[in-house]
Amino acid sequence: MINPQISQFLEVWDAKWATLAPGATPADRRQHFEGVAQDMRLPTPSDVETDEEHWVESEGGPVRVRIFRHSDGGVQPALIYMHGGAWMQGSPETHWDITARIAAWNKQTVISVDYARAPEQPFPKAFQQVLAVTKWVHAEAATLGVDANRVSIGGDSAGGNLAAAVALTCRDEGIPLCAQLLIYPACDFDRSRPSYEQNAEGPLLMVSGMAATNALYCDDVEQLNSDPRIAPLAADSHAGLPPAYIAVAQNDPLRDSGLAYAEALQSAGVPVETDSGEGLIHGYLRAMEYCEDSVEKLKIMSAWLRNTQG
Repeated sequence: MINPQISQFLEVWDAKWATLAPGATPADRRQHFEGVAQDMRLPTPSDVETDEEHWVESEGGPVRVRIFRHSDGGVQPALIYMHGGAWMQGSPETHWDITARIAAWNKQTVISVDYARAPEQPFPKAFQQVLAVTKWVHAEAATLGVDANRVSIGGDSAGGNLAAAVALTCRDEGIPLCAQLLIYPACDFDRSRPSYEQNAEGPLLMVSGMAATNALYCDDVEQLNSDPRIAPLAADSHAGLPPAYIAVAQNDPLRDSGLAYAEALQSAGVPVETDSGEGLIHGYLRAMEYCEDSVEKLKIMSAWLRNTQG
């Protein structure tokens, strides 16, 4: 059962994507997504500043970040956020509605990362860039006006995958993170899980195209399934990771991947809260204009993050 308000959103979303020409390349899809997101963007909360940008050097090349900062000023907690988009598309601008609202509701700073995208820049470029941004936030905390002891990491879908993967490396390298917010994340690539069969036709995310999409990010199938920098669930240990909030969606192929990661964290002694996303679909935060439950879910995530960050 899909929330009827989600169905209203899908009518609008599908109509906008129907104008994409057949045979579109990843670059074409990327450009189209930017336009769709711009058309559907909600008003930015008046108490959030959005104009600040920086470029951060990394082993994966320079990466742009956009800062969403609450206008209250002072030293604020920080969330490093990675957008979704199958590692191929999306940007800080396509996910503006999410980051701006977290900044507003939590009176905090959100650092949205415009990481490298496949197929032009496959793994490990995006991973290297996100890791570099995380180190940069700690090094430049005073300049950014953020508290280095209250830095969190998060993202949705492919961005949630990057957040979880980088959190593992930060643990291993002693880079402190106080929380991880993982929204319908891809935590492994095991398509034998029940949710892949139950939700094979999506909506919004279809199983039939996953193998090809994943190969654009990493074309080595063995590495795709065994490297924790790509599949966080494959890590030898999940102990010592920061507390996690994992939001999945009932009607999402990735649902069971996220739940499996929650179980792995809990088994390792990591505090975890999960949300089952009853009646919701992959990408449901895009539907906030249409679906009251989408807004409420983001408010709950934000409250958990606020309480966990301190």
